[in-house]
Amino acid sequence: MVTDWPEDMPGLISTAHHFARTVGEASKGRITIEVFPANAMVRAFETFDAVSAGVADMYHSYDGYFENRSMALDFYCGVPFGFTADELSAWVRYGGGQELWDELSGQFNIKPFHFLSTGTQMGGWFNHEISSLERFKGLRYRMPGLGGEILRRLGAIVVSLPGGEIAPSLKSGAIDASEWIGPWIDMATGLHQVANYYYYPGFHEPGTAHTLGINRRVWDSFDAGDRRLFETCAAAEYTRSLAEFNANNAISLRKLRDEGKVKIIKFDDAVLKALHEISKGVVAQAGSGDAISKKVYASYQQFRTLIMDWSDISERAYLNSRSLA
Repeated sequence: MVTDWPEDMPGLISTAHHFARTVGEASKGRITIEVFPANAMVRAFETFDAVSAGVADMYHSYDGYFENRSMALDFYCGVPFGFTADELSAWVRYGGGQELWDELSGQFNIKPFHFLSTGTQMGGWFNHEISSLERFKGLRYRMPGLGGEILRRLGAIVVSLPGGEIAPSLKSGAIDASEWIGPWIDMATGLHQVANYYYYPGFHEPGTAHTLGINRRVWDSFDAGDRRLFETCAAAEYTRSLAEFNANNAISLRKLRDEGKVKIIKFDDAVLKALHEISKGVVAQAGSGDAISKKVYASYQQFRTLIMDWSDISERAYLNSRSLA
């Protein structure tokens, strides 16, 4: 398994190792998975192509890194103002999303599964306040995927960097701002030591999911039992990792508040409304490519309308009522 994560990155590379151990134990040692950090077997951001070509058996990564292969891959990892982690899982598992994903990634010789969820992300790290949309213009901003395209339309200079390069780039001034994940991993990466402002919410990735992509030849060599084993273990990692990120983000946010060195600020509602409006065109463009991209987009949008109705009167209504106390 090749990954796009440094060996010392908690939550991300550790999930890959946990999955490998689980599969090994569940198969009683019959199946062994060797995990490679970024740049060990293949270079960062080349994991998808390595598995597609059969150089590696499987990858663990964020599919938005590979949108040059198909913009529709973004629908399975992070859509601005899109699904939460639970909503995304509902669409993929019970709303037709997995079948379309199989068709989409199958074009590249890959069988995909969701493998990890970081939950709702933060909006990003900055060295000055973002009081209006104009503040994004000219900003050298690290943000991949569709969120990056939104900022590009606002005049930002969008760059893509592996996670391990973000803090040094912020410190050196090579970039002015960056999103990463949330308090747990962001602090482990040292971002709180190189930026002064931490914005929320993560409009660009409201329920970020990562992928386990398996080379199709490898997948086809499995019998029905081994396929079920991989499918079940991947689903378990999605649930387990979401709990891990939520728990550690809560702990790390408290630590960050107690230290009092970083200003934690909500994006202004006017900024969020404008970003939301721009996102509609960006998301529509991502789903306007080939026939499979159009099918993915139509399915995503249809289920988004459906699940929002339920989410509004269930979790949103409850959270609003809880805040009244």
